Amino acid sequence: MSTTTMGEQPIYSTRAHVFQIDPNTKKNWLPTSKHAVTVSYFYDSTRNVYRIISLDGTKAIINSTISPNMTFTKTSQKFGQWADSRANTVYGLGFSTEHHLSKFAEKFAEYKEAARLAKEKSQEKMDMATSPSQESPAGELSSPLTPVTPPMENINGTDEICDTTPNSDARPEPAQNALAFAHSPAMTKHWEAELEALKGNNAKLTAALLESTANVKQWKQQLAAYQEEAERLHKRVTELECQSNQTPVIKSQKTELNQTIEELETALRDKEEEMEKLKEELENMNDLMEQKDTLTQKLEETELRSRVLEEQLAGAEQRLEENQEEQENFRKSLRTLLELLDGKIFELTELRDTLARLIEEAS
Repeated sequence: MSTTTMGEQPIYSTRAHVFQIDPNTKKNWLPTSKHAVTVSYFYDSTRNVYRIISLDGTKAIINSTISPNMTFTKTSQKFGQWADSRANTVYGLGFSTEHHLSKFAEKFAEYKEAARLAKEKSQEKMDMATSPSQESPAGELSSPLTPVTPPMENINGTDEICDTTPNSDARPEPAQNALAFAHSPAMTKHWEAELEALKGNNAKLTAALLESTANVKQWKQQLAAYQEEAERLHKRVTELECQSNQTPVIKSQKTELNQTIEELETALRDKEEEMEKLKEELENMNDLMEQKDTLTQKLEETELRSRVLEEQLAGAEQRLEENQEEQENFRKSLRTLLELLDGKIFELTELRDTLARLIEEAS
């Protein structure tokens, strides 16, 4: 689709990411290009207008005619925007550096001022073409816009008769004045008839002037409508002539697109390699999780065995304590028995000694 005519030439170009305001929310930005594209100022010498044009491939993503009431606003160090009432949208541009943004803003202000001066000149020409002529001959209309003041009566329709006699220092003789006064009734009727005729002409001229004024307003409205329609048709025509006039731009953009595609493919391959590494790490992670589950199960079994052994140890300790008590009781019993045996042995010893004495005495 074409966006330029044969009379348009690029006068400044830069690269930026292009955005448009969301028509629904009027708050969020919607990207119209996947990467940075060329944004150019164009000047149409045939129509004396400036436009901002940007293409994404063969699609026109910006086609904005600069008008004096537009304002380019810097919203950050690398982002700027302007509203286009004709397109009923707001365009946004994201630049790579603050310098590029400042340069674009300077060009916008420069071409906006040029558009204002061009519009004023065009308005002056229009006003001169539609202004009424003040040099038409008396008593006739040269055009519907050039009312003529009658020579014998002012435009307001008063009854005063204009003096059309040139100024002169010569004065009529008394006899001539007497003759004029003698014919005054006939002259009065004559002048009254002339006055009525002039009043009628004045009324017609006033009506024609009012009608012409109304026609001028209507013609201005029609002219504005025709200009808007011509602008719309011009945009439509320029869109149909793009490829023949934008071949160098399209070729450069195609080269840039190919480079961007290669960069994206390289980035995609890198991402795929990263994905493979992540998959391997995930598989290793799954193996580690399985090992963890196995070790957890073994740990649980070990803890269970430990609890069983602790119970067995507690039982053995209890039995040991019981055995120790039994051994202590046995020792006590054994000591008691030994004491008894010692007593008996002592008694037997005494008995033996007694028997031995008896035997000795008996012998």
